[in-house]
Amino acid sequence: MYLVTRPSSLSHCLAKRAKVTRLYTRRRPFYVPAAAGPNDSPTPADIAPLLDEYAKHPPRPLTLSTLLSFGRPLTPESVLNSVEYVLSEVPRMFGLRVRAFEELPFIVGVNPFIARILANHRKSFKAIATYPPVRSLVENVRFTEQLEALVQSHSNDIPVMAKGFQECSRYMTPEQISSFLDSAIRNRLAVRLLAEQHIAISRDLQQPELASQDHVGVVELNCSPSKMIRTVSSFVAELCEATLGAAPEVIIDGEVDATFAYIPVHLEYILTEILKNSFRASVERHYRQDGSSKDPIPPVQLTIAPPPTSNLHPAVLCIRIRDQGGGVPPANIPHIFSYSFTTARLSEDSETGGGPYAAQHVGGSAALDGGSGSGGGNGLGNSSLFGEIVSRGVQTGMGTIAGLGYGLPMSRLYTMYFGGCLEFLSLDGWGSDVFVKLRCLDDAGDVII
Repeated sequence: MYLVTRPSSLSHCLAKRAKVTRLYTRRRPFYVPAAAGPNDSPTPADIAPLLDEYAKHPPRPLTLSTLLSFGRPLTPESVLNSVEYVLSEVPRMFGLRVRAFEELPFIVGVNPFIARILANHRKSFKAIATYPPVRSLVENVRFTEQLEALVQSHSNDIPVMAKGFQECSRYMTPEQISSFLDSAIRNRLAVRLLAEQHIAISRDLQQPELASQDHVGVVELNCSPSKMIRTVSSFVAELCEATLGAAPEVIIDGEVDATFAYIPVHLEYILTEILKNSFRASVERHYRQDGSSKDPIPPVQLTIAPPPTSNLHPAVLCIRIRDQGGGVPPANIPHIFSYSFTTARLSEDSETGGGPYAAQHVGGSAALDGGSGSGGGNGLGNSSLFGEIVSRGVQTGMGTIAGLGYGLPMSRLYTMYFGGCLEFLSLDGWGSDVFVKLRCLDDAGDVII
């Protein structure tokens, strides 16, 4: 930018230039001059007072038992209590994330991908924070439609945000990025879970003939891990064969008939990401690109262990995923749960058209039916809670078999969300074991979500 000025106003211009220089060079909370563009503007005046007000009242802790109570028993009063809770808490959650994005370093905040996410969060915050009170079931029908549209508007947030932070990785430490992403994804989990639970119970009340007795909103009371494994492994096998030319068999053992209370799309996401890793490692180690190998590809073995009968500890169902894909070199072990760590070759960046950052629906029905969730008879349509994979590298038109490296850290975050855990053990040169320990949600009423 060139400044043309008269000598008499030189001192004024120098002062103004110094102010602008400080603005662009200091490490400071997110702020951009209005001329920088619509996605990079300061907090709009119409929502600034609202944000300040909600900042005084952070989101209240929500236990799983409270969330489930809105659908158990399901009555008109419980649905109206649910919508009141959603209108109270979701604006606080969005406001918290808006402030977090605004406080990013300036150079990160002006990244077009990060700025796009911020603009979308501001829009959603304003929409939900200014929504009038819902006082009847008729008004709730309209509200659930708006809420579902709001949820869908954020379906591509993760890949877009991943692109932004990849471009800005030099301006923040890996620890800072991981901390921000952990908070952002946990916030996203809470928003979507609260919203989808309300949408599900509202539709169950509207259409009781379609409601399933095995569900309380999005929670399936008799979720079958073996059934989900078969669905997900079928999808991942097709993906692996289309991408790498072969796929290992899957063996399911242990208590194959075990069931537990869980959210199916969470389990679907976790299993899809882990099986993608195991399938790809097994094929690349035992199968040559020309389609020949002297040895067959060893199967991937999944063992299901139901919760122990003892009541001394929280009820936890365990799934072990074992492969013979060669394991992970010791030097890489400390990084496997870091965002953006991946062993896939990087390709040219692309944002749209099925390119490296396209949102892909995960596993089973979520992949094959264009995003229809596997939550059972709760009428969620094509809105899957976590229907996207951040992807880059080895790709096909069906999806991807390797990604940006978000699969394991996000899977671990999902297991931890309800008090579970994910552990990774590697025998370098042989294979890997992944232990997924999932808290049974009918015994997790104390968990704060």
